[in-house]
Amino acid sequence: MKLTVQKDRFNEAVQHASKAISSRTAIPILSGIKIEADAKGLVLTASDTDISIQCFIPAEEDGMRLVHLEREGSVVLPARFLSELIKKLPSPQVELEMGDSFLTTIRSGSSEVQIMGLDPEDYPQLPELEENRRFTLPSDLLKSMIKQTVFAVSTNESTPILTGILWNVNDQRIKFTACDRHRLASRTTSLDVDADFQLPAVVIAGRTMGELNKILPDDNALIDIVIADNQVLFRLPSLLFYTRILEGTYPDTSRLIPTSFQTEIVMDTKNLIDAIDRANLLSREEKTNIVRLWMKEDGTIEISSSSSELGKMTEQLNAHSITGELLRISFNSKYMLDALRAIDSDRIHIGFSGATAPIIIQPEDRTGVLQLILPYRTTN
Repeated sequence: MKLTVQKDRFNEAVQHASKAISSRTAIPILSGIKIEADAKGLVLTASDTDISIQCFIPAEEDGMRLVHLEREGSVVLPARFLSELIKKLPSPQVELEMGDSFLTTIRSGSSEVQIMGLDPEDYPQLPELEENRRFTLPSDLLKSMIKQTVFAVSTNESTPILTGILWNVNDQRIKFTACDRHRLASRTTSLDVDADFQLPAVVIAGRTMGELNKILPDDNALIDIVIADNQVLFRLPSLLFYTRILEGTYPDTSRLIPTSFQTEIVMDTKNLIDAIDRANLLSREEKTNIVRLWMKEDGTIEISSSSSELGKMTEQLNAHSITGELLRISFNSKYMLDALRAIDSDRIHIGFSGATAPIIIQPEDRTGVLQLILPYRTTN
């Protein structure tokens, strides 16, 4: 194998592929990136058995030559070293040449580095998926759906299924749900598919979705999504992202969500976020993150927090509306901030079913996004 490739494109592909590399792999060859070169261009493959990423650099794009190939071939090179090296090379062109026993020389400008490679024949093959269950989502929409739910997945590995995001696809809609037993986040949007199109529910690890989110472009490019029996494929321009589906049955979270409320308030989203963020400065000192909300008869909301060492903070906010019974309620400020920041709406609707029942946070029009957090029971 001998070729020259544009450094920026090669570095981008290496960085993307490296997101599938685990630092704790028990299979030595999976600590490397498989590089294949032929007349079509370069293919980079990386996997940790849970995630597999394949990046493609075409030989030519928009009339510009990206890869100059002299000799076809393939090799597996150590990912951690490669990802650090390529971005530090001095020239806009990088030359790769593989010699005997997979010893690979990388040249750029006046720099020359030799790396011991591994036999690509020992690298596992990527899965081949049937594509009869396929749909598309705009990249920016998929990114926002991940962002609005992934923070609520559980980090407790004792219940693996809750470390993922539940996908439901039916009735021309797609819904993401994440729940860690203390809070729940969901996002629903319409799907451009036939009326009879539906898929079995699948759960994808939150860590995987976070890595995918880093790769997805910010524009509205359409992303193909293929769901197979135990794998999901995301097909991006010049990139394939495979992930394993988590095994197990996701609990029925619908029964956690009240259908009616005892108290409802509508508030300016930014003002509420800013007030709780300030109150969080004291609440986090106690490591409890407790912030209190007190609805008053004059239509104002008092936000307060306290620290045994620093003191107490109170702030008055005007509500756009308060209906129902006036409540005093305590909650985890971090959970509330995560929920509020996930909602893209100038005004927020918060529904309460009592001082100890789940708190439901939604946009004012109550569509698309739903956040749930459990309140704290406090003595005061």
